[in-house]
Amino acid sequence: MKMISIENVTKTYGEKELFNDLSFTISERDRVGLIGVNGTGKSSLLKIVAGVDLPDSGDIVTPKDYSISYSEQEPELDPTMTVLAQVFAGDAPILVLLREYEKVLLELNNDSNNTVLQEKVFELQKKMDAMNAWEANTNAKSILTKLGIEDFEKKIGELSGGQKKRVALAQSLIQSPDLLILDEPTNHLDFDSVKWLEEYLARYQGALFLVTHDRYFLDRVTNRIFELDGGNLYSYKGNYAAFLEAKAIREENEAATVEKQKNLFRRELEWIRRGAKARTTKQKARIQRFENLDNQLASVKTSEKLDLSLNGSRLGKQVFEMKSASKKYGNQVILNSFDLLVKPGDRIGIIGKNGTGKSTLLNILAGKIPLDSGEINIGQTVKIAYYTQESEDMDENKRMIEYLKETAQVVETSDGKTISAAQMLERFLFPPYTHGTPIRKLSGGEKRRLYLLKILMSEPNVLLLDEPTNNLDTQTLTVLEDYLEDFPGVVITVSHDRYFLDKVADQLLVLNGYGQINTFFGNYSEYLEKESEKVSVQVKSEASVTKEREKPKKKKLSYNEQREWDGIEDQIAAVESRLEEISDEIANTGSDFEKAQKLMEEEAQLNEQLEHLIERWTYLSELVE
Repeated sequence: MKMISIENVTKTYGEKELFNDLSFTISERDRVGLIGVNGTGKSSLLKIVAGVDLPDSGDIVTPKDYSISYSEQEPELDPTMTVLAQVFAGDAPILVLLREYEKVLLELNNDSNNTVLQEKVFELQKKMDAMNAWEANTNAKSILTKLGIEDFEKKIGELSGGQKKRVALAQSLIQSPDLLILDEPTNHLDFDSVKWLEEYLARYQGALFLVTHDRYFLDRVTNRIFELDGGNLYSYKGNYAAFLEAKAIREENEAATVEKQKNLFRRELEWIRRGAKARTTKQKARIQRFENLDNQLASVKTSEKLDLSLNGSRLGKQVFEMKSASKKYGNQVILNSFDLLVKPGDRIGIIGKNGTGKSTLLNILAGKIPLDSGEINIGQTVKIAYYTQESEDMDENKRMIEYLKETAQVVETSDGKTISAAQMLERFLFPPYTHGTPIRKLSGGEKRRLYLLKILMSEPNVLLLDEPTNNLDTQTLTVLEDYLEDFPGVVITVSHDRYFLDKVADQLLVLNGYGQINTFFGNYSEYLEKESEKVSVQVKSEASVTKEREKPKKKKLSYNEQREWDGIEDQIAAVESRLEEISDEIANTGSDFEKAQKLMEEEAQLNEQLEHLIERWTYLSELVE
């Protein structure tokens, strides 16, 4: 079995130690998701494993023929290359052959009577046969098409940032390495592309190591989770849902330990305040123990929740109203006599394929882009905060707390209390010791988080969010969703993140292209379910005609099926009973984390068994009837 071993790896960035003495292995068919707050070193760890960066100390151990492909978050591509040439860029022999073949084929297309080129193509075709490169060539074009790139001869320099990201992703996928490393692969992908990528990775035979903010994607693709927290790496078996359950148990156990330490601390504090009559060796040891305990508790991160029901600016009855709004760029129609009424309290998600004008619609609402015709009325009390895909220009020499205080020293909650800028920084996962850090020392994700916080502290009553989940970690997204749940104003967001839209939006504007916009009342998952039902109804109606013609005879139970039917309900009852027992045992594991992990593995296996039994019961019951 091929595997990669990371042994005692340490990495420091400037004065900040990202992680120290990390060790883990990734085996064949492992699907590892790496999560952690922005700035903890997730991308740095991916680069070290990929061999793009070197650790300060430690080793990366692989077999001699082990291959790794890495798709980074912000790829650096050659602007002079065509899309197809960029996808075939690389040192692997099959990629070198594919590049040569495509190059000569293009030359032959321009000079079809050139006998030298004809002979070259013939020789290269024989090599393609020998290396089975035809499949890779077809696969490359198929992957690009599925990712929304159809002009293979277009120059990289003419592509948007999102298109470049998709080309880089295709470049990594085509190589079919032993280990595929992906940093935020779903950024800039629409729902259809994300769904295709999920299915592609499910069939992928190698190992996978990825960072993503898309929690549904993480849940469906992974079978292991690594959490990078405070320089330490915690490993969990299972997908994102299993991780959340296991982490909750770990934090409960840690909280219980902290509470015991606090009780001991109180007793020690009482003793130290009384003073010691004589400084004996035993008493000096006790004083030392008190100081050590004090240091331990000072380093413990608390998870107390701040009240983020901020008191935004008053919002009147009128928010936005569009009447016969039209907008187009060249031949591309974005809005076509579009009417829209946004009311106080609305939670609207804007969805659609790339290029249908989602960001343009937000820019029109924000007053940054004018309409070609029609009108837009904005209420007099509306105070907009617009979170764009590109952060505002930051003075990177400023410290975080100074940057934030430019907007507000304190903000007021709905119950009249105040929260300081420092408290808001803590709530958005910036520990107190980092508040004086110059912005230039922050990671890209940390800068985005700080930019988001500054916008929220301006006390708006209308939030316009353009792809807010890109480059934000899952913990920050949870904080943002918690904030939006209590936000008293209007939220309008463009996002491809299904999980985020499910939690934030209760109605959708669906941009279908060519100026066609539909309204759907419900969340994103409900919308996808309705769309799936439409397709299903169409398929069933076509199939029913065929079934009516065939009229198959009713099938009877075989001897083995009859025996299975006689005992299947008892099997279902036994599995359900064991699942209840496991649930109770997990709740009572206390600090035995290993036992809890084993119980959750058994629980996952039993759930699969139960699902299979129910499927068989449904099938057999139809035969019995």
